[in-house]
Amino acid sequence: MRYIQCSMLSLLRITRINLLLLVVALLPLSLTAQIRDSLPIADYTTPANFEIGGVRVTGAQFSDANAITSISGLKVGDKIRIPGPAIPKAIKALLQLRLFTNVQIIQEKTIGDVVFLELQVQERPRLSLYTYKGVGKGQHETLNEIVNQHITKGGIVTENMKSNAARGLEKSFIKKGWLDVHVEVQEAPDTARLNSVKLTFDINLEEKVKIKDISFVGVTNVNEKKLLKKMDKTKEKKRFLAGSKFIGDEYEDDKKEIIKYFNTVGYRDARILSDSIWRDDKGEMHITLNLNEGNRYYFRNLTWKGNSIYDEEALNQVLGIKKGDIYNQELLENRLRFSQDGRDVSTLYMDNGYLFFNVDPTEVSIENDSIDLELRIFEGPQATIDKVIIKGNDRTHEHVIRRELRTLPGEKFSRSQIIRSQRQILALNYFNPEKLDIQTPVNAERGTVDIQYVVEERPADQLELSAGWGGARRVIGTLGVSFNNFSMRNVFKKEAWRPLPTGDGQRLSIRAQTNGQFYQSYNVSFTEPWLGGHKPNSFTVGGFFNRFAYPLFDGGSQSLNIVQGSVSLGTRLKWPDDNFVSSTTINIQSLRLNQWTQGLFRTDQGEIVSTGNFNNFSLRQNLVRSTVNDPTFPKDGSNISLILQLTPPYSLFNKTKNYGELSANERFRYLEYHKWRFDVDWYTTIVGKLVLKTSSRIGILGFYNRKIGTSPFERFQVGGDGLNNQQFGFQGVDIISARGYEIADFENNADPSGSGQTPTPIFNKFTLELRYPLSLNPSSTIYVHTFMQGVNTWKSLRDYNPFDLKRSAGVGLRVFLPMFGILGFDYGLGFDKPNVTNLFAKGVANFNIVLGFEPE
Repeated sequence: MRYIQCSMLSLLRITRINLLLLVVALLPLSLTAQIRDSLPIADYTTPANFEIGGVRVTGAQFSDANAITSISGLKVGDKIRIPGPAIPKAIKALLQLRLFTNVQIIQEKTIGDVVFLELQVQERPRLSLYTYKGVGKGQHETLNEIVNQHITKGGIVTENMKSNAARGLEKSFIKKGWLDVHVEVQEAPDTARLNSVKLTFDINLEEKVKIKDISFVGVTNVNEKKLLKKMDKTKEKKRFLAGSKFIGDEYEDDKKEIIKYFNTVGYRDARILSDSIWRDDKGEMHITLNLNEGNRYYFRNLTWKGNSIYDEEALNQVLGIKKGDIYNQELLENRLRFSQDGRDVSTLYMDNGYLFFNVDPTEVSIENDSIDLELRIFEGPQATIDKVIIKGNDRTHEHVIRRELRTLPGEKFSRSQIIRSQRQILALNYFNPEKLDIQTPVNAERGTVDIQYVVEERPADQLELSAGWGGARRVIGTLGVSFNNFSMRNVFKKEAWRPLPTGDGQRLSIRAQTNGQFYQSYNVSFTEPWLGGHKPNSFTVGGFFNRFAYPLFDGGSQSLNIVQGSVSLGTRLKWPDDNFVSSTTINIQSLRLNQWTQGLFRTDQGEIVSTGNFNNFSLRQNLVRSTVNDPTFPKDGSNISLILQLTPPYSLFNKTKNYGELSANERFRYLEYHKWRFDVDWYTTIVGKLVLKTSSRIGILGFYNRKIGTSPFERFQVGGDGLNNQQFGFQGVDIISARGYEIADFENNADPSGSGQTPTPIFNKFTLELRYPLSLNPSSTIYVHTFMQGVNTWKSLRDYNPFDLKRSAGVGLRVFLPMFGILGFDYGLGFDKPNVTNLFAKGVANFNIVLGFEPE
């Protein structure tokens, strides 16, 4: 057996005369010495021709032996010359694969002119795992995506791969403002696995580079502070609450925003001539932008060309730009095509079916500081809707979605109706608002358009299963389910139970709560949103039973039983617009009190209503206008509702009774009152995802007969977290939360006799709330907020003063889980608490828990 060895370095030095066989040697020197001692060295002075009788591959654990032989080019039966070019060529081909650290070709034996060869390879190590140093675990998932682009577990490890992965990590941190980041890759053998290594990416972030100042050169007509505000992502360190970091891509975007701002105030020729970025001895960054403002321009003559459907007067009214206005390219584009409020020329045409409409504003004359525009219109033919296609609804039946659409086959195309249809679909709350997609493929030859609504289902049902300590109510257990996309018609179809019959948009709610003999609450309701299936007339039927019972000191007991049944019919109105919904509800309620001393029910004169049977028959009329598109986290739109609840005026039909001489039990045996509620919620996107919610609440409970007075029931209990009605069942009053205050903090809640608290007939509540989402994932929507609130109560309209409010402010968190509803907390400071002299005093702050629903 003969031994032939060659390294890549010796390939450049060996001559053809003494070369018999070449081998790359990277094995340990001890192994090399042993092989040299055991194998005879061939005489290379005389070249000879051989036929390859066999090729055997050794050392390949992860690579295919047949592939190695094939790549080497050494095939059984081929003629080779030793020494000759075949052996060096085979070694070079295998080394170019970068799979091996060592390649050796050994002549095992010769039989006559037949040679048998052995290809010995040493594979590069494989990656078993990699870890990070210098960063938190929360970043690992993002970093893994970067590393996996360059190297994967189980793959070979090369210096080039390690270097590329390190550079990829550095670039990702540089984009986040860590300009001085440095990543080192540490490699160590994995003793648990053969021929494997572990990598550690040691990430040294250093400190973020702060922007010391941003200055402008050549700016004379525009306030530099306004320019700094336009740099939304590249901010100076000294700006209050502004995160200062330099990210190249965001800096380029901010430069474009500066030019856009110049264009909006008439400087259409503004340019950034150059910019300079440098760092001082402290490592802080300085930025200087050199600008040329150019001249300021104004609109002069605006003429329309190509319009036949609408005259110039109508188009000018929509455009809203007059001669002499400052030239504003952004405003011009918005009024022509992209106005968020729908006030643009494009919407005017597209709502009338002109899908192929286009308008091209052309500057036809520029004289001094004035610009003449010719607005060239291509109206095109009217487009009609051919097909309306719904995709992605794997649980909700198609007719539930289709009945909400405002785009119907055969009708003219209307962009506003598409937007309205989108809002109606999202209002169902069955689909992920982030994934709703609307496509409008056009058939220009036929003049038609298809509309495709692509939805993604999300969980809609809710489950409430809990047990908690209720104080005097002891341990309270709750079981409740709300099926918000129920299908009553499929209840008796076995194949529809997956696990429940769903898809028809009906709502079934069942809830039970008890702690045994002291407290029980049961309620059930069912809603069909499209009664009959042809019109949006909702039908709701429901009922509940609540019982409270507590022992008295004399061995007796006190109790409060409330039973109610209700039927409601709602319909969508067409006037003043079709955002209005009207619903009418008939309520039949019975309240039975037996020595009830909890103090909730008192008259205006302080009489305690503790024993008796009271009947509450009322008609409730609710008028609502809603333009909110996402019920979970609204970004725009409003909810406005006016509620009037009336009982028959019994006393007007019985003038013989002297009500002033009757007891409270007799006066209120049949409750009579008129109850008014006016609620407004307004949502406005401030910037990005930051949303402002403005809300107002007012409630008034009135009476028909002064001698009877205000009903002790149906009043408003203001203060605390507002959970009582939902947490422990309806108790004959409306519970209104007041963040930062308890019930006892409102003077008007105090009973005239000085014992206990009495709900009041009038309240006001105003709220400003800034919201920012941490996650809009439909499976867990999370947002934080800060709020300011003003609340108060009054005992009569004579005392009512909407500016006399108890103020509070604070922060909170909300988490919406489809199966459990709203969870969260509020921490509020009450600025006007009685007997509190400063904000650091004990009791000035309240911590409220939110469970299952958003309190009023």
